[in-house]
Amino acid sequence: MRLILERRDDRPAWLQLASPLAAVALTLAAGAVLFALLGKDPAAALKVFFLDPLSDGWALQELAVKATPLILIAVGLTLCYRANAWNIGAEGQLVMGAVFGSWLALATHGTPNGAWVLPAMLALGILGGMAWALIPALLKARLGVNEILTSLMLVYVAELTLDYLVRGRWRDPKGFNFPQSVNFEPEATMPLLFEAGRMHAGFLIAVIVALVAALVMGRSLKGFEIRLVGEAPRAARFAGFDSARTTLFVFAVSGGLAGLAGIIEVAGPVGQLQPSISPGYGFTAIIVAFLGRLNPIGALVAALFLALTFIGGENAQIAMRIPLDVTRVFQGLLLFFVLGCDTFLIYRLRLVSAAGAA
Repeated sequence: MRLILERRDDRPAWLQLASPLAAVALTLAAGAVLFALLGKDPAAALKVFFLDPLSDGWALQELAVKATPLILIAVGLTLCYRANAWNIGAEGQLVMGAVFGSWLALATHGTPNGAWVLPAMLALGILGGMAWALIPALLKARLGVNEILTSLMLVYVAELTLDYLVRGRWRDPKGFNFPQSVNFEPEATMPLLFEAGRMHAGFLIAVIVALVAALVMGRSLKGFEIRLVGEAPRAARFAGFDSARTTLFVFAVSGGLAGLAGIIEVAGPVGQLQPSISPGYGFTAIIVAFLGRLNPIGALVAALFLALTFIGGENAQIAMRIPLDVTRVFQGLLLFFVLGCDTFLIYRLRLVSAAGAA
């Protein structure tokens, strides 16, 4: 007798809804065990991690600030993954979007400028992320190179490029030799939605992008093309859809949204270029995309939950002296359980005899 995985003929709607909920529940249970091993009260630690950040208006604004780049990047990754194109390098595309957009902010620093600067920065950020994402897309479409490896390796090229710039030509001459650029002018920063707090217009942009992506995926021919290329490539060819062209399109959109997230992050909470402008949003957004069931609206909700882990991790570090790396452990556990639950969504366990298997 042995266990085998047997593909399900149908997937009930309730099971598709239960899968991410089960993953979250298992993550919380594993987190409680982890806190106990660290010598902390699991109930108190989970409260600090997940409930305290929701207790006041300032924390809710911070939740929106952290969720903004996650929403933008995850929506783009959703399109890629539905087309069976595996963009793993969104972190690098975020960085290059920040670099391209910041060039204009630094070039116009100290000169008379107007309201055109910020929209132009956002456009340059989109173009920067798009150009960086099209490198692995073109290599895959033209040469058949694995896009997972190329997009991932380009992350390190982008990060080292940013590091070179802020330690070199773009370093603030009055910054006491710290590796950072000058602070952006007010015209080059995201407008705040409230006077008290850091919530800015980027959150509204992210929500609008998620809604538009949901309409495109569910109500347009392009959305149908993306789904068909990912689910049935042969049928897509018979329907006249070019998989290479679709790959280029979804990578361009995904990279553009990651680049937009990068320049919004720099022009919003950060306010200047630094060697590190992201705590790993590009990689965390992969978890967001899968937790959101590769659906733009699901990604919006999942991004808020993952943003909660960033804020909760900072709170736990201060209140209970729990290492900040626990945040990454939580996110890793969540990805593990999401993929594990999805496996049992697609397959069922079946006990068969050796003779039956033969």
